[in-house]
Amino acid sequence: MESEGDVDQVIIQFYDQNGNFSGDPLTVPKSITVDNLQQLIGTILKDDKQQYSFLIEGRLPIQDSLGETLFKAKEKISPEKTLSITYFPKQIYLIRSITRCTSALEGHKDSILALEFSPCGSYIATGGGDNLVILWDVSTETTLKKFQVHKGWVLSVCWAPDGSRFASAGMDCDIYIWKDGKQYDKPLKGHTKPITSLVWQPIHLLPEDGSTYCMLASGSMDNTVRIWDVISNTCLRVLCGHTQGITQIIWSGESNCIYSASRDTFIKVWNCDNGQIVRELRGHGHWVNTLVSNTKRALKGGPYGSLEFAKKRLKFDTLSQAISHAKFVYKQLLSMVGTERILSGSDDNTLCIWTPQSSSKEVCRMTGHQQLINHVTFSSDGRFIASASFDKSLRLWCGNTGKFIKTLRGHVGRVYRIAWSPDDNLIVSASADSTLKLWDINTGKLKFDLPGHLDEVYVVGWSNDGGVVASGGKDRILRIWRH
Repeated sequence: MESEGDVDQVIIQFYDQNGNFSGDPLTVPKSITVDNLQQLIGTILKDDKQQYSFLIEGRLPIQDSLGETLFKAKEKISPEKTLSITYFPKQIYLIRSITRCTSALEGHKDSILALEFSPCGSYIATGGGDNLVILWDVSTETTLKKFQVHKGWVLSVCWAPDGSRFASAGMDCDIYIWKDGKQYDKPLKGHTKPITSLVWQPIHLLPEDGSTYCMLASGSMDNTVRIWDVISNTCLRVLCGHTQGITQIIWSGESNCIYSASRDTFIKVWNCDNGQIVRELRGHGHWVNTLVSNTKRALKGGPYGSLEFAKKRLKFDTLSQAISHAKFVYKQLLSMVGTERILSGSDDNTLCIWTPQSSSKEVCRMTGHQQLINHVTFSSDGRFIASASFDKSLRLWCGNTGKFIKTLRGHVGRVYRIAWSPDDNLIVSASADSTLKLWDINTGKLKFDLPGHLDEVYVVGWSNDGGVVASGGKDRILRIWRH
């Protein structure tokens, strides 16, 4: 944006988060505030109850006034240029910042390599380099169960969306299902090399009568994806087509499709019903390390994928009730993000946004990181993308356009993982420098430095209700963080 002297008025055009314009271009004072913009968009949309946040040109969050935001960003505008103002619905609930470690829990005898909260937020499952799987109680911050059946490192733990069970897998090529604090049936066998990724079928795709349960998918370094029926303990399908190991798999929320990322540089879209490749996404020049959907919160959280429902800690007597709530949550989230998109990060230092249900071509490619990208994730409302890199930085991007917003610097070691707060206002990052850091997305600044770990922090997660963060890594300690 170029300067043509001081201007008191600017021309703006409102756009929704899907890029559709709302109303006609308006001439407004440069001093217009967020409250003024709220009133304007409320009038245009004929809805004065919904609150919105605003981005200038898809990348600059407006905090106070439009002019002040441009001044702080050291950008000026021409009076003839029309500024795009993208508006996003705000979350109703706000999450308080995590500020302190309330527990340092011992139990693992080697590095913690995998961590996931249950959808309701009551439990944490972890897996380690000691071959152990441990189930923890969040409210009491104690160990519930230790499971020592794996014969190699546990690389992945994954909760079913209804929270009734979770799966674990890793170097020994076997998958174990855990339910009610004990092993559920025999291990699922078939892979011939380490299993790197697990994902459950989203429960909103199930029949509402609850007559069938979620399938489980696994991705392995044997280049295949397997789909399992966990009730009958059988492999339903083997998806073959990749030429190198699978690094990540995710299940689509729009159809019975699976997306797989691989070291062969490709992302494949699979039809789960017949095992055929629907399309192949080519865009990266090196290993694809990480893959995520903009509807992840609803896919993984099921009925708890809504912050409102997660805070209420709803109990479901039947699978049918959970499915019904999950369908509502997914429909609500999809109306917010517009369409299903996936995001990939690679060893080639780039990110790509895709619309895999309709196209093999990337929506955009994002460059800027100086080393490989280890983790990427969308905010739950689709407004933002966050990426973590071995270049010791995080980067924020516009979730719609892919435009670069800001670099978050502060770590002095590789950044391994990131997690959004459920209200999308905060990010917590885990690093090789032994710290967690909490970032305020609205200001783009470090909010809290969270030391405590004695070595590299590999994994971090934020509970769906927003009350708790958990982290683990090389020091073998599970740390619980709260406000």
